[in-house]
Amino acid sequence: MRFQLLDIVFNPPHPVTGEAVPPSDRLQRVIEHAVLAEDLGFDSFAVGERHAGDVLSSAPTVILGAVAARTSRILLSTGVTVLSLLDPVRVAEDLATVDQLSRGRLEIVVGKGNEVLQYPLLGLDIAKQYEYLQENYELLRLLLSGEDVSWEGRHRPSLERATTLPRPFAGPFRIWHGSATSRFAVELAARWGDPIVTANALQPRENYQVLLDHYREQYAAHGHDPQYAYVGSGSGGLFLADTTEEAVEQYRPLYEGLVRAQDARRHDPAAVGKVTSFRTIDEAVERGPALVGSPERVAEKILDYHTTYGHDLQSVSVNHLLEPSRQEDVLRRFAQEVIPLVQAEVGTTLWTSVDERRAAGFTTAAALPQPA
Repeated sequence: MRFQLLDIVFNPPHPVTGEAVPPSDRLQRVIEHAVLAEDLGFDSFAVGERHAGDVLSSAPTVILGAVAARTSRILLSTGVTVLSLLDPVRVAEDLATVDQLSRGRLEIVVGKGNEVLQYPLLGLDIAKQYEYLQENYELLRLLLSGEDVSWEGRHRPSLERATTLPRPFAGPFRIWHGSATSRFAVELAARWGDPIVTANALQPRENYQVLLDHYREQYAAHGHDPQYAYVGSGSGGLFLADTTEEAVEQYRPLYEGLVRAQDARRHDPAAVGKVTSFRTIDEAVERGPALVGSPERVAEKILDYHTTYGHDLQSVSVNHLLEPSRQEDVLRRFAQEVIPLVQAEVGTTLWTSVDERRAAGFTTAAALPQPA
């Protein structure tokens, strides 16, 4: 299994103390964590994108450009590029720039996003979010793969012999699709033979499993090479202590604050995937995707979820409200005590020399052995 550190760059006040981290400090920590992740041997570092709420990831390509300048090995990614909101021409330009700056270490994840306030903010109709996603994705593919592109669609002006610059470092970089609540994203990914990342953050695992099962069925139905049906998974938070009991009690105030903040948004109760299904930290640890516990317990949980998802990539996020030294401690312990336990049990060809669709400038070590 491969491992990714994801930062969506949330920056609300602390739910207990009310203290707010200055944006400049919060953004600097993103860069520092990317450098640390590379030093610790993580395979990938991803930056989210949101345009509403207490979040500082409205310009993820700017952040990734800064990360590219401070790193040399780690693969860079997005989580997700909210393609429904964006002009594919500008997306192609911005991301190809990151691809060049990193010398071919870029792969991206696209999706419609999970923040409803983004659509009115940017003057778009949320009822058309899936239409935007499909049209923008198909145009982005054309722009990355070829020059002199002529195109006509429904939601942006037509193009005549358009070439975006810079071009990608060594041909079009791989596009993954983010999946959280609907069949649309997994069907779009399967139709084009792309890999998928399940959010696996707020809902019971069976809600995500049904989407992954549908993805694999559709991927096979379209006749794509099964070798490249890679699956990634998110998680419901990461926190480590010497024992699971200590981890749960230490993390409890932050988790309860998160639930209160979600409740304060007053989402439509019928809206799926907007708030956690697990109201307490005990539920999230026992039945949900939260990776909170001792290193051994967290490794067991990742392996348990792997029996359901069969995923190749595990993405984790460290809570930004922890003290900076504690954030780094959690990442170090995860890299040194959890990852080896998981990789001893679960193999993959993702991002190895066997994976010929990987980012051109990135290769991990040899393929991890598949257990019998």
